[in-house]
Amino acid sequence: MTSTTDADRTDSDGYGELRAQLATLTTEAFRPELAEIDQLDTIEIARIMNGEDQSVPAAVGARLPEIAAAIDGTAERMARGGRLIYAGAGTAGRLGVLDASECPPTFNTDPSEVIGLIAGGPTAMVKAVEGAEDSKELAAADLDALDLTADDTVVGISASGRTPYAIGAVEHARSKGALTIGLSCNADSALGAAAEHGIEVVVGPELLTGSTRLKAGTAQKLVLNMLSTITMIRLGKTYGNLMVDVRASNEKLRARSRRIVSLATGASDEEIEAALAATDGEVKNAILTILGQVDGPTAAALLTASDGHLRAALATAPRTT
Repeated sequence: MTSTTDADRTDSDGYGELRAQLATLTTEAFRPELAEIDQLDTIEIARIMNGEDQSVPAAVGARLPEIAAAIDGTAERMARGGRLIYAGAGTAGRLGVLDASECPPTFNTDPSEVIGLIAGGPTAMVKAVEGAEDSKELAAADLDALDLTADDTVVGISASGRTPYAIGAVEHARSKGALTIGLSCNADSALGAAAEHGIEVVVGPELLTGSTRLKAGTAQKLVLNMLSTITMIRLGKTYGNLMVDVRASNEKLRARSRRIVSLATGASDEEIEAALAATDGEVKNAILTILGQVDGPTAAALLTASDGHLRAALATAPRTT
């Protein structure tokens, strides 16, 4: 009787090819110098890990021109009413969902403006969904459910740069005329090649072989911070470095709202309370009423006319002396 070896089963199941692909990826490389890391004192492991993390910002810095170009394209489309949509699997998908979920309280965006898609749906945020990341078709279906338009931007996120879900999202989005960004942590990735804007932040092999929630995850978080934050700056969601579109949804944010108005205007507490009352608590509008010496309705009209840009609204405010 002929026996079937593990290698035979692996090849017949197609895993031999996948293993060969993974062996070529920097993010999957084995580091023999760390083979006995589990034998070290905790403080030594922490020092090594901290040293590894310090290399990540430099790797991101090397890709700033590509990041800036992607942001400019995203902001241009969002100014026309488009959306920013992240798509990824596993850690990459969770990071996209995280960044999207923080935009409404930070920039007062509608939840429909910045969206995070994770392979397998919301359940995959806390529990892996079998096979979801391997489906390009699932990514296309998730985007179709959003009625994708040419004004949208889709960011495929994958540390390896080979995840079918992320690549499928970018390919489908590009076929619909949307702007596409491919964020990966390996050079010459399939994801980067599929996207109009490829951002490949090569952070090197991980402390734990293939654990891309570490340096690769940190790099992805840093880039996503830039994509959303600088896009919102370009859209007029800030005044200087103040979050003037912050949504005061709890006590901490209400206190922050008043502090932002104070920092922007230097007004007294009484003036700030009156301005916020006159503008239904809208920080940007309240600042405009104080600095532009206008009432609440006029402030709202000026901001509408300036597409929400406070500096432009201030420039057109009919100040009285």
